[in-house]
This record gives sequence, C-alpha cells and structure tokens, in this order.
Amino acid sequence: MTSAEHDTRTFPPTTAGEREMLEAWLDFHRDTLAMKCAGLDDSQLRTASAPPSDLSLLGLVRHMAEVERGWFRHVMAGEERRRIFGTREDPERALHVTATDTWEEARTAWQGEIARAREISAGLALDDLGAGGHRSGETFNLRWIYTHMIEEYARHNGHADLLRERIDGARGD
Repeated sequence: MTSAEHDTRTFPPTTAGEREMLEAWLDFHRDTLAMKCAGLDDSQLRTASAPPSDLSLLGLVRHMAEVERGWFRHVMAGEERRRIFGTREDPERALHVTATDTWEEARTAWQGEIARAREISAGLALDDLGAGGHRSGETFNLRWIYTHMIEEYARHNGHADLLRERIDGARGD
C-alpha cells in the first residue's frame, strides 16, 4: 500500500477544465478510501481508532455511502431521503459498527451510491441547482456538492491514514 507501484489510483490531471478536475479529484479521494481498506479483513476494518472513539475504516465507508446518498440522491436529484445504515433515532449509526457489520455489505452500498451519484451528475451542469431539500433550507448547485464531497473525503481520508497505520503499520498517501 505504501509504494508507488502498488498505488492503482488514477491521479487527477494537472491541467483540465473545471468539471473534469472536480470529478477527477472526487474519484481520486474515493479511490484513496478504498485503497486504505484494501487487504484487510472484516475484523481489522472494524478496529476502532482509540477509546473513547469507535471510528473505524468500516464505519468511514458506511458513512461515505450515506454522504454520497444524501448529497446526490436527496439534495441534487430530489429523491426521498432513506438512510442505508442510519436511523431517525441514530442518524450517525453508519459510523458505529457492530460485530455483524461486514465489508461486503458496506462496499456494495458505497459503490452503489457512487454509481448512482455519477448517473445523477452526468446529465447536469455544474451550475444546476439541486431538486431536493437540505436540512439547512439552502439550495446547492452541483459545483458546490462536488467541492464539498472532495472536502468530506479528504478529511476522512486523513482519519483513514491514521486508522490504517494503527491496524497494520501501513503508511501512504
């Protein structure tokens, strides 16, 4: 995971138009989170960072599935808000994994939400406004959502770096 020859991510272009650049950076960060989880079993992926936090790589992947769904399906496309892992009582349930939560379940949901986000975005311009609501009451365009998603992944990939190093000592970008 640490050497360049094992890094299968596609690096963003250094010169590109705005949309290509935003989409490339978002995909890069999605790939980075997947890379941080690669080669670990369910038990390792459920390993919490350090008490009292129960943050884990599996929890981050589940959380990002929810984030993808919320911003692209709910806010951008106007689809009804249905959580994958969270509940009305515990909207952050995605982050709190149990012994029965699996990588296969989380990965499948996450990749499905990424695919749906790409479908939704493909037919839209960066200035197009979301058709759905957000709890803030504000309206967001696709450009803002792409930028926010890059920020969200980048922040959590920093957490993923520390989690992976704690699990097996692996370091890398």
